Amino acid sequence: MSKHKIVLAEDNSTLSLLLKFRLEREGYQLFLAEDGNQAIDLIQDEKPDLVLTDVMMPYKSGLEVISHIRNKLEKETPVIVFSSAGQEEMVLKAFSLGANDFMGKPFSPNELVIRVNRLLN
Repeated sequence: MSKHKIVLAEDNSTLSLLLKFRLEREGYQLFLAEDGNQAIDLIQDEKPDLVLTDVMMPYKSGLEVISHIRNKLEKETPVIVFSSAGQEEMVLKAFSLGANDFMGKPFSPNELVIRVNRLLN
């Protein structure tokens, strides 16, 4: 069985590596992007089964990444968005652009695994 591919767009390298380690233990193949531009390039090149994106990132925001997936690529790839607390407007905008799920930071990597499994299996 082929591994599900996940693009993780997160500019906090410590969090990225923690989540990569945790999701790879579950059998997923992870591609890391440090900013929105890298995320879009990886999404186009790797055609992931799921995208995890922070809202606030350099160059392009997570919202722009979602918009690119839905409008330019016309893909229904599931997207889980992360955001720090107190950004309700961003969360609502993310859902209106087509995000499938949202997690406020800080969050539990184990909870993320459950949400990822739910969307991919």
